[in-house]
Amino acid sequence: MANDGYFNPEDLKRFGEITRYQQTLGRKFFDYYREVFKEGALTVREKALIALAVAHVVQCPYCIDAYTEECLKNGADEEEMMEAIHVAAAIRSGASLVFGVQMINHIEKKTM
Repeated sequence: MANDGYFNPEDLKRFGEITRYQQTLGRKFFDYYREVFKEGALTVREKALIALAVAHVVQCPYCIDAYTEECLKNGADEEEMMEAIHVAAAIRSGASLVFGVQMINHIEKKTM
């Protein structure tokens, strides 16, 4: 079935093809990516929850699909996943709102 939108879930299966036109950098990316998601100071499960939250902030539907699956595979439940998304949303909204200080500074400079 054809997909008329930019997001085609089937494209996620082709992610490995990013090495096609630049093998050296593509391989380095995948080496780094695999290393990052290995068990370390954080568990694989914790890293999947972080990735899911970040995926929502950067609004990557491919990452959302992949890390929803990864979270479930690594034992995260729906409540934990939604809470992780809320944490990310709170940070994103706070980061947007703190720029309001620039507006306040501008207003104060113009009106004082």
